[in-house]
Amino acid sequence: MQVNPSIFKAYDIRGIYPTDLNEDVAYLIGRAFVTFLGANKVIVGRDMRTSGPSIFAAVTRGITEQGADVVDIGMVSTDQYYFACTELGLPGMMVTASHNPKQYNGFKMVKQMPQLLSGDSGIQDLRHLVESEDFPQPTRKGTIETYTFKDKFVAKVLSLIDVSILKPLKVIVDTGNGMVGPILQEVYKHLPVQLIGLYLDPDGTLPNHGLDPLQPENRAELQRRVVEEGADIGFAFDGDGDRFFTIDDRGQFVSGDFLTALMGQYLLEKYPNAKILYDVRASWAVPDLITAAGGTPLMERVGHAFIKRRMSSENAVFAGEVTGHYYFRDFNYADSGIVPSLYLLEMLSKRSQKMSELLAKLEAKYFISGEINSTIANPKAKLQELAERYKDAEQHTMDGLSVNYPTWHFNVRPSNTEPLLRLNLEAKTREEMEQRRDEVVGIIQS
Repeated sequence: MQVNPSIFKAYDIRGIYPTDLNEDVAYLIGRAFVTFLGANKVIVGRDMRTSGPSIFAAVTRGITEQGADVVDIGMVSTDQYYFACTELGLPGMMVTASHNPKQYNGFKMVKQMPQLLSGDSGIQDLRHLVESEDFPQPTRKGTIETYTFKDKFVAKVLSLIDVSILKPLKVIVDTGNGMVGPILQEVYKHLPVQLIGLYLDPDGTLPNHGLDPLQPENRAELQRRVVEEGADIGFAFDGDGDRFFTIDDRGQFVSGDFLTALMGQYLLEKYPNAKILYDVRASWAVPDLITAAGGTPLMERVGHAFIKRRMSSENAVFAGEVTGHYYFRDFNYADSGIVPSLYLLEMLSKRSQKMSELLAKLEAKYFISGEINSTIANPKAKLQELAERYKDAEQHTMDGLSVNYPTWHFNVRPSNTEPLLRLNLEAKTREEMEQRRDEVVGIIQS
């Protein structure tokens, strides 16, 4: 079958419904998944997108017609899906397009937790199978059973913290009509916090705002409400609930770098001398705080498939990516939105400090640009130009190009999905950060 090859991405399958990804494509992807893995039984869940029910029906038809049984876990967040795959020890397909706009859909695919299918490990194999439709003849038709595990999930995430020490914090949560609202309420009703919810009901029409809290317009209301209502903290989640974001008591957005640093430091109190992963874009704050707390910081390339694999092989307790993915060994190396929210509540309760006070030391020392995206016709040539321009610096190419000087550093990497270069830069003073940022952006865009 002729399929738009661009839907087969680095970490998942994702495309616009019904032009790039429709029921016919989903049916073949289901057959290809069973064929590639030799699976006998597959977990399938979905998010709240309006195309979800028909894509779910098509992919499960493909799975069963290829001879495998389906375990239907219903409409769930992605961290619930990872939990089900762990509990049952089965491969899985989650029908979701994460934080993409509502016209998208796709699949996040688990081989065997914590291993996911990725571009260099399975996703391109699925593409070839879909294009060739070269499937072996099945000997039987699979069945569909349902699996309910909400109480188990709630018990698991609550077991990671000491609920008895939590203070009655005032928390405002915006789940953006994505998948986190229902399960978050089930978890939080066991906590002594005052919960104020925004858009907790899943609604694939997205009547209020988009699903990606990294976009300022999608978190503007939450930031305002935290200040207006005198909340201790605000939490935001992306559409499928595998990413997590924080608004501090001043109503300011907390960078993923600083959250990784603070959470890593905190988890080292629970797990002394542990290993902690961070991605190539991160602030110096992350390795500095982890080292000072007696841990071992390990740098890894961007992307959940790489992070989970490395965490598992290193037995790392925690990993953070600056884009809001947080991974936990005690949650089978998976990323979750709800788990970091619980650790932050525990940390604030234990420290008896405001979030803004915990951030103050970092904000005085580390000056980060945030991610700056530029559309570039030839990203490869531009990376070579930058490597040449800064050849007197320490450089590495683990993921894109990283350039390190004593007082400033940057990483620039091509997007996996678009003709973009993504720049993250940091310096030890605000003046140098702004000057170097403008300098490097000038070269990228020239």
